[in-house]
Amino acid sequence: MPDAPHTAPVLEVENLTTVFGLRDGAVHAVNGVSFSLRPGELLGVVGESGSGKSVTMMSMLRLLPMPPARVAAGRVLFQGRDLVTMDDESLRRVRGPGIGFVFQDPMTSLNPVYSVGYQLAEPLRAHLGLSKTQARARAAALLALVGIPSPEARLDDYPHQFSGGMRQRVMIAIALSCDPRVLIADEPTTALDVTIQAQIIALVKDLRARLGMAVVWITHDLGVVAGIADRVLVMYAGQVVESAAVQALYDNPAHPYTRALFETLPSVTGARRDKLRTIAGQPPILGAAPAACPFAPRCAEAHDRCRKANPPLIAVGEGHAAACWLAEGAR
Repeated sequence: MPDAPHTAPVLEVENLTTVFGLRDGAVHAVNGVSFSLRPGELLGVVGESGSGKSVTMMSMLRLLPMPPARVAAGRVLFQGRDLVTMDDESLRRVRGPGIGFVFQDPMTSLNPVYSVGYQLAEPLRAHLGLSKTQARARAAALLALVGIPSPEARLDDYPHQFSGGMRQRVMIAIALSCDPRVLIADEPTTALDVTIQAQIIALVKDLRARLGMAVVWITHDLGVVAGIADRVLVMYAGQVVESAAVQALYDNPAHPYTRALFETLPSVTGARRDKLRTIAGQPPILGAAPAACPFAPRCAEAHDRCRKANPPLIAVGEGHAAACWLAEGAR
């Protein structure tokens, strides 16, 4: 569980804006995203593919190729220091020891020509200055921490000798190797079957409780965040359209896009549906920052104001806000 509300955030993102300069024009991928993360908190970030979830998190750590990507505005404060303006060497010291990152695809994130032990030991030697022997011992302890049997024996194995679920556990071990204060997990269960997904989710919940780290969990699956998150950000067109405690979001989704996402979930109440529901239309191509509500073309509740001005986040309850003009009447 997160610390008390008055605890200072470990991570603060303010008006983060990222633009890709491409041959055919600019793509405004992240448009003024702001949020904070407190020690021990698990923040779920949800939305369709292309909504800006992963790009936002990779922008924070400058993991995107620059160019074509460019952080055009905003601040990312980690322990009071701005990652956007930080020099490359200082930022390298934050990646790993400060903020760990679990990438989306365990099948391609590990280097196939190096042993798992080498890939675990490398950041330990680079960031913590451990000797080869110390790093190997720590690597074995990390494999044990994430539930890999016979960890000492597995250090000399290569990625192809591990199953998809075990590879994802190795990726989590690498991200945890330098005891980060924040772990960013980018759709860590997407490529895995349902049983292994449940094991990875249980693992992250257990590690969070044992290690006290804050977690950002990126997913398109609202069903997943229901069981693990404290708070949820709903993203669309590179911006946050709703922010709430997880229970408030499920009890009273305030943005039409959030409600549409819930409608796409299979029923778990026993009610039969002829077919799964979908959200009509397509996400926008962001050649410019949205000047009107980006969801308006797909929204059955849109009116003239929605098509003329992009709403800010409007409070609809304690700690609950939605970027929707209709939310004004909900206050």
